[in-house]
Amino acid sequence: MTSHAEPSELPGVTKEDEAPPAGPVRKQPPPGFTPEGRLGSEGKVLNVFSHGILVVWGLLVTLPLLWAVMSSLKTDKQIFTSPWGLPSALHFDNWSRAWSKSNIGDFFLNTILVVGCSLIGTMLLGSMAAYILARFEFPGKRFIYFMFVGGMSFPIILALVPLFFVMKNMSLLNTFHGLILVYIAYSLPFTVFFLTSFFKTLPSSVAEAALIDGASHTRTFFQVMLPMAKPGLISVGIFNFLGQWNQYMLPTVLNTDEDKRVLTQGLVQLAASQQYKGDWSALFAGLVLAMLPVLGVYILFQRQVQAGLTAGALK
Repeated sequence: MTSHAEPSELPGVTKEDEAPPAGPVRKQPPPGFTPEGRLGSEGKVLNVFSHGILVVWGLLVTLPLLWAVMSSLKTDKQIFTSPWGLPSALHFDNWSRAWSKSNIGDFFLNTILVVGCSLIGTMLLGSMAAYILARFEFPGKRFIYFMFVGGMSFPIILALVPLFFVMKNMSLLNTFHGLILVYIAYSLPFTVFFLTSFFKTLPSSVAEAALIDGASHTRTFFQVMLPMAKPGLISVGIFNFLGQWNQYMLPTVLNTDEDKRVLTQGLVQLAASQQYKGDWSALFAGLVLAMLPVLGVYILFQRQVQAGLTAGALK
């Protein structure tokens, strides 16, 4: 019985002369190298870059707002002589003068009436249409859904002329209810598109259990599914509120009555009447008054907006 010696044990054969192992040879990392260290450095660079972009974006948004607030508390002379300086004294009388003498108060109340009614109508009709498109199967469902999606891409400026004559023939020009109906139609496509995707993420077992217990489809929608869709409703409601509050083109064309003008029309009228001399401090005060409701609504419902935007991805 013969014994086989290892190659390294044979006389004249060393380990360097042995055949290389089969397969690719993996290079050894240099001393002190760790994959975690490389990933950590790349993550730090990306983190610094993203935070830098956010800081620049935040400055671009907040600095004009702060400048408008400071200008609303200055006199007209301070606005022109020291536009970037702090006010020597806080002139809150600019706000009261803008509210009363410049009719900002009347425009503000008109805007609250129009936007409040149109927002309620938009959310009610949009949620009902989105629930039907998300939960029921019927002929023409996809066609109706894509009609709403197409309404989002249709430029509103192309519909101004025919819309004007339609409103005129229906005696809806220069009326609050006519402007409310137009706002609802303007906001419905986005509302239906957003809420349809949101209703699809909700569990269907809850609705089925309510139907088995004897609840009708109407009761199931209003008492079961609608409360579950609260984050999505708040999110799309905020977006609709911002769009309708800042709307200028539609009321300019469809609402020319001076007593029924909304806030955006009033601010433009106030700025046009200033020309080269006028009450600039009151103009800035009116601008700040127009921004306060928007900022207040977003600050109050900030968490709900973030929850509604991320809920669709967490199915």
